[in-house]
Amino acid sequence: MDKSLRRLIGAGLVALLMAGCAGQQGMVETLRGGPEPAELLAQAQSQSGPEAARTRLQAADILARRGDNAQALKVASAIDASLLGESERVQWALLLSRVGLEQEDGWSVIQATALLEDDIAMSRDDAMTLRYRRGLALGLVGEAQDAARTLIDLQRDDAPFDLNDAIWRQLSRLRGQTLDQLASRGDPLATGWVELVRLQRRNGGDISGLFARIDEWRARYPNHPAARRLPSNLQALSELRGQDVRHIAVFLPESGPLANVAQAIREGMQARHMNALDQGEQTPRLSFYDASRGTLNTLYAQATMNGAQVVIGPLDKDKVSQLEQRDSVPLPTLALNYGTAPSNKADNLFQYGLSAEDEARQVAKRAWLDGHRRAGMLVPDNAWGDRVADAFRDAWLQRGGSLAAVTSYDPEASVSSSVRQLLNVTSERAQRDMDMLFLLALPSYARQVPPTLAFYYADDLPIYATSHLYEGRPQPRADHDLNGVQFIEIPWIVPEAAVGGENALPFFESYQKLRSAGEPALFKLKAMGVDAYELARRLPLFEAAPGTEFYGATGALSASSDGRIHRDLPWAEFTNGVPQPPLRDVQKIMFGNGSL
Repeated sequence: MDKSLRRLIGAGLVALLMAGCAGQQGMVETLRGGPEPAELLAQAQSQSGPEAARTRLQAADILARRGDNAQALKVASAIDASLLGESERVQWALLLSRVGLEQEDGWSVIQATALLEDDIAMSRDDAMTLRYRRGLALGLVGEAQDAARTLIDLQRDDAPFDLNDAIWRQLSRLRGQTLDQLASRGDPLATGWVELVRLQRRNGGDISGLFARIDEWRARYPNHPAARRLPSNLQALSELRGQDVRHIAVFLPESGPLANVAQAIREGMQARHMNALDQGEQTPRLSFYDASRGTLNTLYAQATMNGAQVVIGPLDKDKVSQLEQRDSVPLPTLALNYGTAPSNKADNLFQYGLSAEDEARQVAKRAWLDGHRRAGMLVPDNAWGDRVADAFRDAWLQRGGSLAAVTSYDPEASVSSSVRQLLNVTSERAQRDMDMLFLLALPSYARQVPPTLAFYYADDLPIYATSHLYEGRPQPRADHDLNGVQFIEIPWIVPEAAVGGENALPFFESYQKLRSAGEPALFKLKAMGVDAYELARRLPLFEAAPGTEFYGATGALSASSDGRIHRDLPWAEFTNGVPQPPLRDVQKIMFGNGSL
């Protein structure tokens, strides 16, 4: 389980987890001297429906108590809870929701908490526990608005544990209309939360200004839970007052093969800098150094002598690899690429870039959370394809998935031959064993894959892809064959899918200035420059609170323990050839055709 989720189900929820398990003591055998789960599961095979369901629940409970949450989840999720008595159904829901959270299987938790809509008697603590777990699970499956609403409603009902960090995490993922809808309920609790997150976004790079605004907010909402205790990320910021970054040195090449990339990044940084000035923010001074001249040691010496506090750069992968092998760097540094070492060893070194490997890992996570377990892979037969395939494979296998088929294709060869190999086609029909396909391809190749799958009667195979299959601008005629394909992309490229429209984009003024009919790949680099500027302003915060998440032009950004910045990108799905928000079945799972 990732660290952020462990924090969310920390001290406050632990007591409720234990309380939720306590009611099962009368039903299940103790761990010592009782039956083995395998014996119980075998016994259930010869029992009638209700009796078999109770026996399987007993087996799942023992597995969970032994720490085998993966197997407990598998057993519990397969139980037909309608065959259980009311008290047993509550015990089943508590067990399934607990192990579901432990395994980061949000859909199983949502399935379990659907019990809340049934007319079943349960204690207040059990109901609160299930509601809390539902809120966390909705966040896990990407439904941040419903997650925030669920958790805020729980807080309004005086839940006996601290919800501030959980609520803040979900609100931090919302933009535009979704925030407006929360605030439009006329509820001071929700409105206070929305106002707090908005002022944090307006002043996030100006710590002193931010806390002056927070003091004003507290005066308006003196009884708000966040007025009594700020979310942890804001508390960490409060300790950094007076430590604002005032001078940033930028190491970018002005000549050589990376000069055009560097120029696009520089344009993004400068655009964001000017917009921050126009909005009255306290902005750092920017000093640019030609990284194509001189050594890293020389550049650092010059920047230190000139009073820089933070460095952005270098961009060259080899130079980043050199830095990450050091024990530390002379100044806190945000490198604009990732090194080649397995981990970053240098203190105060952060690494940020538009990594395809990061996207592959996110695809693995989404496909797993959507319930898929047997993946197929269609990736190019080159060094880039190998790197991205390795990232997907590692992430997928770590979650417990299996690889049913892997095909490395020649980008210049026929798509049909690669798909035939992937599907093990016999007599023009697919003999596939996969339940999803990970696709890494450029647009011209990707557009041919769904029609070829359909030709071999595999058009029902869900396809998950990286951003590389989209050219970056709507082309309904060209992209109509990609209908139904889900992919990830930076918010600035898919504003409708990401935030419900351009006006809700992060750093909208910079977006307006930089957006043009030019090359989408350069526009992505400009967006990277915007986020690099904002990340550099926040490096003291990332050092003080490593779990901090920042929502920018290129996604939700957070730092791992070794300083590597990871991007969490919004999902989009092609509908009529245009990227739109993907359709999820959360409401149907919880309420049939109801709504939150």
